[in-house]
Amino acid sequence: MNFDGVSGITDNSLEFKENNIFVCIKGENFDGHSIAGEMLEKGASAIVTERDLNLPKQIIVENSRKHFAKLSSDFYGNPTKNIKLLAATGTNGKSTTIALIKHILEKQGKKTGSIGTIGYDTVGKFYEAHLTLPRQNELYRLFREMADNGAEYCVVEASSQALSQDRFAEESFACSVFTNLTQDHLDWHKTMEDYFLAKRSLFDISKSAVVCIDDKYGERLVQYIKATKEIPLITYSVKDFASHYAVNLKLNNTGVSYWFSSEKEKKSYQVKLSLPGSYNAANSIAAISVCVQMGINLEDAIKTLADFKGVKGRSEVIYNENFTVIRDYAHTPDALVKFLENIKSSANGRLICVFGAPGERDVMKRPLMGEAAARYADFIIVTSDNPRFEDREKIISQVCKGIESVPYETYTCREQAITAALERVEKGDIIALCGKGHETYQVIGDEYMPFDEREIVLNFINEKK
Repeated sequence: MNFDGVSGITDNSLEFKENNIFVCIKGENFDGHSIAGEMLEKGASAIVTERDLNLPKQIIVENSRKHFAKLSSDFYGNPTKNIKLLAATGTNGKSTTIALIKHILEKQGKKTGSIGTIGYDTVGKFYEAHLTLPRQNELYRLFREMADNGAEYCVVEASSQALSQDRFAEESFACSVFTNLTQDHLDWHKTMEDYFLAKRSLFDISKSAVVCIDDKYGERLVQYIKATKEIPLITYSVKDFASHYAVNLKLNNTGVSYWFSSEKEKKSYQVKLSLPGSYNAANSIAAISVCVQMGINLEDAIKTLADFKGVKGRSEVIYNENFTVIRDYAHTPDALVKFLENIKSSANGRLICVFGAPGERDVMKRPLMGEAAARYADFIIVTSDNPRFEDREKIISQVCKGIESVPYETYTCREQAITAALERVEKGDIIALCGKGHETYQVIGDEYMPFDEREIVLNFINEKK
């Protein structure tokens, strides 16, 4: 397509500018086709539509989401043609896995960008993220910036929503990782089967695969790849024998160590990682495996992990003197269980857990989150977590239905909840702040209100000194 005179591409009327191509997308609550005529009146260069609207300058396509991605890629000069794309998908572990991959590649002198929940790194500039994977036009603008900055690789978190919404153009990923699958995003996918199929679709556009076989969905994915694809496949595990697996796994409250073993290698290599939890051992095996697929020497990849400093908001220790405060992005039942189980094992005193459930998201997981926290916490404080337009007290009451036999309090204000935990804490206790992780905002209504848990904790402690 000739883009002469085209100023940009968008599906959002609020960001529309004159001479934009406007893409009509039918969403759950709004159909862009309904304002196509209005966008032409405002100066649209063209309208992309899935049906004949009897309008001038219309381009009729079968799938407007897919065409949005293709147009965006073409508009920015197909920026990924010289970048090797790597991806991680799954419910938990994506952010840490792509950070580990990026760390290894950069230590080998490879310019590497990244796109994910923590933010967007274009090898020269960093942007805060409000979506794990941005919309098509913003995604390809970022790819263009990476390409212009000389990126050789880009590691992305491939969320299930992004995959189901066709945010990628006709890409071919050099290697993709599957970490795990547990309940989340059923407000969007409705069933676990549809959730799995969205994740699985990534491997239809991947040249090689790295798959964790420690849950049933990983095993299913392996069988699918073996039956339908002719691509290199590495399985990994921290529980059992696989292509790559952990032996003699040792955990403590500040990190993990294990021996990286391979069915093809006669020698094992010791891995020391300053991230706690067996799940982070699994993430590191995944990262090593991807980099080996990219031609990085195995021993070199493993050595680089010794100086990995961790990921913001992932098992991040905010304070560690008479007591400990740790924050993590754990926002699903499975993530809560894994995170709290790990820090409980190293606690000298009580474990106080502060968390909430997000508004306008999977309602069914709320009592399960309460149940998950109650398995390991000695005291629970249930509060808000990005309530959006939903009533905070209603969300909290749904979470509390899953809490049994563990004392708890509730606060609709998250800052008050954190303060209550700090006022209750005693020597040797651990406060676990769950759900927000790296985020420095609360989404209330449609506004992103500044909110930094680290700042709140340290201000409270400094005022008490």
